[in-house]
Amino acid sequence: MDWMEGIREAINYIEDNITTEITMEEIAKKACISPFYFQKGFAMLCGFTVGEYIRYRRLALAGSELVATDQKIIDIALKYGYDSPDSFTKAFTRFHGTTPTAVRKDGETIKSFVPLKIKFTLDGGYSMDYKIVNKDAFTVIGVSKTFLYENAKEEIPTFWTEHHQAGRGNVVAGMYGINLDDSMEGIEFEYLIADNYEAQKDIPEGYITKVIPQYTWAVFSCKGAMPNALQDTNRKIFEEWLPNCKDYEIAAGCCIEMYEDPSQYPKGTLDEDYYSEMWIPVKKK
Repeated sequence: MDWMEGIREAINYIEDNITTEITMEEIAKKACISPFYFQKGFAMLCGFTVGEYIRYRRLALAGSELVATDQKIIDIALKYGYDSPDSFTKAFTRFHGTTPTAVRKDGETIKSFVPLKIKFTLDGGYSMDYKIVNKDAFTVIGVSKTFLYENAKEEIPTFWTEHHQAGRGNVVAGMYGINLDDSMEGIEFEYLIADNYEAQKDIPEGYITKVIPQYTWAVFSCKGAMPNALQDTNRKIFEEWLPNCKDYEIAAGCCIEMYEDPSQYPKGTLDEDYYSEMWIPVKKK
């Protein structure tokens, strides 16, 4: 099964089970890919996380039932996974901009959120610069934190900001941003802000070392201002390269962003010529 067909199967599974408890393992299994890469690829392609998609679909359906039926609000809340009227009202109001009671009594408008559909479009036609590199195991030093896939997009930039504001950039400048999920299962992963480790140096308190195993890497070149340039490269990897790659598939729950020293560019990471890379471990199909 290819990547896009896997996404289609996963979406169909979500829709068929929208009123039941769904685990990420079950969803990713339908796509024949690990939860680690399914969640990363889904967010890149769709612009929101798997959890957000499920939540938006449930709230949209709940709104429709409020308008079209006489079911009690509490029954609708329970049907779509909310165990109390308060939690349902808060989530409903954030999504629709009005309360369930206002929709039922005052005829307030609600929002729709239709299911995702995979369509064939004539796209691509551009080149992606990448190389396949066999790299021995290497050790990095850095700071580590565990993130949920659900909110990592917002929280990882904050992690970087806090790192530099605390002056830790003098110890670890941040050559790498490393995502690790050895089991490639579940709802969270480890993230490191890291540099290459020099074995003769001491490890300061609060820092860790981590061995990155020997892998064959697909290394994608990226040129342009951050974060847009790297995000665009990420999107193209999951939207274009993975679905069309005949020779390689993902090998492990690890991906690395490599950043050149911003001080070498007039505008730092915002420079139009700023260079970075995305590394993904691969193996022959």
